[in-house]
Amino acid sequence: IEVASVEKMAFPLPDKPSIAVLPFDNLSGDPEQEYFSDGLTEEIITAFSKVPGIFVIARNSTFTYKGKPVKVQQVAEDLGVRYVLEGSVRKGKDKVRITAQLIDALTGHHLWAERYDRDLKDIFAVQDEITKNIITALQVKLTAGETARLLSKGTENLQAYLKYWQAAEKFHAMTKEGNSSTRRLVKEAVTLDPKFPAAYVLLGWTHTNDVLYGTSKSPKKSFAKAMELTKKAIAIDDSYFGAHALLGWIYIKIRKHEKAIAECERAVALAPNSAFSIVWMSIALRYAGRHEEAVGLAEQAIRLNPMPSSFLFQSLGITYMFTGRYEEAIDNFKKALNLAPNALVTHVNIAVAYIKAGREDEARAAVAEVIRINPKISLLEMAKLVNYKSQADNDMYIDALRRAGLPEHPPSQ
Repeated sequence: IEVASVEKMAFPLPDKPSIAVLPFDNLSGDPEQEYFSDGLTEEIITAFSKVPGIFVIARNSTFTYKGKPVKVQQVAEDLGVRYVLEGSVRKGKDKVRITAQLIDALTGHHLWAERYDRDLKDIFAVQDEITKNIITALQVKLTAGETARLLSKGTENLQAYLKYWQAAEKFHAMTKEGNSSTRRLVKEAVTLDPKFPAAYVLLGWTHTNDVLYGTSKSPKKSFAKAMELTKKAIAIDDSYFGAHALLGWIYIKIRKHEKAIAECERAVALAPNSAFSIVWMSIALRYAGRHEEAVGLAEQAIRLNPMPSSFLFQSLGITYMFTGRYEEAIDNFKKALNLAPNALVTHVNIAVAYIKAGREDEARAAVAEVIRINPKISLLEMAKLVNYKSQADNDMYIDALRRAGLPEHPPSQ
């Protein structure tokens, strides 16, 4: 077996055990069961992200290897980690077989390997066992509180759990259609288990995304609905970090910046190694005008998620832009556009960065892209959406778009 070399690592190794969880292979022979193996992978990543003593790579980065033949040492070098977990799932009607192995990429040794043949209803117990065995193998000590948090699953209802992961798979598509399928499926999950916090939060995200995709009749009502669902999740389980991150985003949108920071701080405390909670903390600080701190966190999120979705590159780009690092901002916006060429917000942001960098022709070309994607867009509309705490930040942003040639008013019908 080839071993990874520390010299070839894309990033320096963290000073705590670092792990990448590869997507578990779906051996069911049924592509429809993909959501189940993906869900298992994601549950294990989430569990590790709650453990302060472990550095775990985010889902988005490890899922770039999905369905590809990969060498463990290559994964370790690409992501800058020492340990790699890989496995497979074969789900039958009411039986499940799961294999998992933990490999030390620097020595090539298997630290731990196990095969589970269980009833499907025991899936929660198997997840817990895998997670606990790996933490033991990595010699990480947990406090009693950390152990309890690690094993909180959110639901004991197998049907609700399966529906939730089907919904989550649709959600990851990040499209209007995916958003409405997510809502339909996750509503079924909530009906099956009305005390399932993650399901309420996912439902909440579909409402905030209505605003993003322009499918909301009233953004104010969409955010109010998302707020109601998120608070419901927190009332059921205050230790679910995803709920606090979403509540932070809603507070940002309704301009309650200090509350947003408090919620995102709570999310980070609950999942200190989650790229997701860290990037929302960065966003909350950025909106509140604490730009230097926001940069550090956005960079940390990218280290936990080195092959991110366009969203993370975009977040890092904006924090660079607000700290005057315009060329670095432009580089990150370009990476974001590589991954999502029609993302309206990224074209808007790169136009601002080009203006600030004195590259007016490119700024005008970026605005032309913005108008191509949304012909009705105007400064009037943008001014409603830009809600930084500092008026100077808002003015800088809108003024740059004006200089880049975004029209004041939407075209008359």
